[in-house]
Amino acid sequence: MIEAAHLWLFFLFVFGIVIVPGMDMTVVLANALGGGRRDGLLATFGVMVGGVCHVVVGALGVGIVLQLWPAAFRLMLLAGAVYVAWLGFGLLRGGAAMQAIRERRPVSAWAAFRSGALTNLLNPKAYLFMLAVFPQFLRPERGWVGAQAVALGLVIAATQLLVYGGLALAVSQARSAWTGRDLAVDRIGRAVGALLILVAAWTLWQGWRGF
Repeated sequence: MIEAAHLWLFFLFVFGIVIVPGMDMTVVLANALGGGRRDGLLATFGVMVGGVCHVVVGALGVGIVLQLWPAAFRLMLLAGAVYVAWLGFGLLRGGAAMQAIRERRPVSAWAAFRSGALTNLLNPKAYLFMLAVFPQFLRPERGWVGAQAVALGLVIAATQLLVYGGLALAVSQARSAWTGRDLAVDRIGRAVGALLILVAAWTLWQGWRGF
């Protein structure tokens, strides 16, 4: 079984990555801004499900395939960046996305959940983390590797819920104060859209440069 000290060390690794603004955080922010607490939390749960998939990938060693085939990283990188940029353009240009914010009208539950899950699954940095860091905390001499993977997966999920869920709740509370202020809502929504586009561009540039 994994020792408590190793779990805390793993938590620090994960927290340090999750707390840095990136694609997952901005998608949760966009959903919370557009649909309030429900959509923000659903996007968070989507990110968490994506994290579970990454744990499975890390535990099964499928990440080795990605390491042997660098083109797979580029494909995920491009797909993830394009998807996040598309979400950003939806907010930046106004239209239905901005109308949802003004009217406090959430999108479908599935759409909010899917946006979080897809963003996380298409983030190549998550696969790199699972390939470079995750295996270091799996020690066969400590018992069944599957049980260790579950414990580490719970740490990842709890950290994502703490950071992204907290962000979703905070934004949904602030969103209530913006109701009826169309100009402020427009500016905030477009600012979040621009942030999504910048994050997508930065992720693409950083990841491509690393390969």
